Amino acid sequence: MRPPGDWSAVTPERWSRGWRRLVLAAGMLAFPLVTAAQVPTYTRGADTAIGYAIVAGFCCACACAGAAAARLAWTTFWLMLGIMTALFVAALPYARTDAFFLCAVIVSLAAVFVRRHVALTVASFALASLVVPCLVRSWGTGPGWGQALAIVFTSLTVYAFSEIARANRSLVEARAEVARLASEAERARIARDLHDLLGHSLTAITVKSGLARRLAASESSRALPEITEVETLTRQALADVRAAVSGYRDVTLVSELARGRELLRASGVTADLPTAADVVDGAHQELFGWVVREGLTNVARHARASRCTVMLSASAVEVRDDGVGAPASDGNGLSGLRERVAAAGGRVEAGPMSPRGWRLRVSLEERVATP
Repeated sequence: MRPPGDWSAVTPERWSRGWRRLVLAAGMLAFPLVTAAQVPTYTRGADTAIGYAIVAGFCCACACAGAAAARLAWTTFWLMLGIMTALFVAALPYARTDAFFLCAVIVSLAAVFVRRHVALTVASFALASLVVPCLVRSWGTGPGWGQALAIVFTSLTVYAFSEIARANRSLVEARAEVARLASEAERARIARDLHDLLGHSLTAITVKSGLARRLAASESSRALPEITEVETLTRQALADVRAAVSGYRDVTLVSELARGRELLRASGVTADLPTAADVVDGAHQELFGWVVREGLTNVARHARASRCTVMLSASAVEVRDDGVGAPASDGNGLSGLRERVAAAGGRVEAGPMSPRGWRLRVSLEERVATP
């Protein structure tokens, strides 16, 4: 429970919406007050008290109708609206033409909560305020032009207010949906980057740890360098996580070729990798770095291959091996890679080769050089 004076839950939207409703409700009370002020003009003694009581009952029913609408208790709302209409009819002998000011309140409530046939309802009550006084000649007041204008303009104002409120609610819901989608997209980005960044590093750590264990078992002098490289890879994995969480992607094709060559060596795979990446368009260097990282990681993890080849061109990169192939499903890595390539307007081809092996190829549209 919040302590007294804690305003943390009061947003500007709730505050302004509450004030707008309060001002609107207070403004609507002006019409019953005008009707009550005119009751002594047409009545005397006990009839005046009865007229006041009818108007007071009308105000109470109006408050109950508003409360019922706020609770979405529509049965109670309709009941109160019917009572208000009956009290308006009962007020006619005591306030005569000025009783039609009560119609402005009735029609306004209908305009807010019952959008169907609003125009017909407004026109009907406005016409009644003009015709009824002419039919009851004993009143001697003539058509209620002021009452008709009050009915029409008040109903239009309240209806416009309700439309603005509905538009504001739709805008708030749309903003919440945009924020939710942005959050989901960011989570997907982080998940994809963590997989891409850590998948390679952790695979290399696993391979090198196994190699160091076997070398240590044979008391080979190569165990210490391999363990040192495991430590280096662990530190790199930590740096990659920090980079992904911060939203940075420091991936280059040259660095991935160098890291991939070491990964394949530790995995016992003969690496046929380019020694330079100058042939690749500069705009494609980072994307092709991700392709090489994903392709070589899958070779080390799944292929059980003896040889792996990477081929580069200005707008394409291909990774192929002579192993048993990749898992049946794409997995998170290949799915994330497809998203990256699709965003760059390229195409991914991944599948088995005959008689054995696996090929991953990414191609992009070549840039046409301008003369």
